[in-house]
Amino acid sequence: MSHAIAPAAPRGILYRLPVLGRIARELYADFEGNVWYLLVILLTLVVLAVKTWGIMALSLIALALVPVMFTVLILITVGK
Repeated sequence: MSHAIAPAAPRGILYRLPVLGRIARELYADFEGNVWYLLVILLTLVVLAVKTWGIMALSLIALALVPVMFTVLILITVGK
C-alpha cells in the first residue's frame, strides 16, 4: 500500500465561499486550463448586469477598473 501525500488544500476565506470558492480552487489547481472559463463567467456577468441595469452597469464596471488601468500604465512606464 502506498502512502501518497495529497497536496494541501488552499486555505482562506475565498476558498470557503460556495460559488467563488469552487472557481478559486479550480484556478489554484489548473490555472491555464480554467482561466478561460473564468473569463466567460465574468463576461456573462457583465452582459447580465447590462441587461438588468443598463448603461449604469458599464459605467460602474469602468469606474471599478480605473485603479487597475492606472497600475498597468505605471508598470508600463517603469518598464516591468
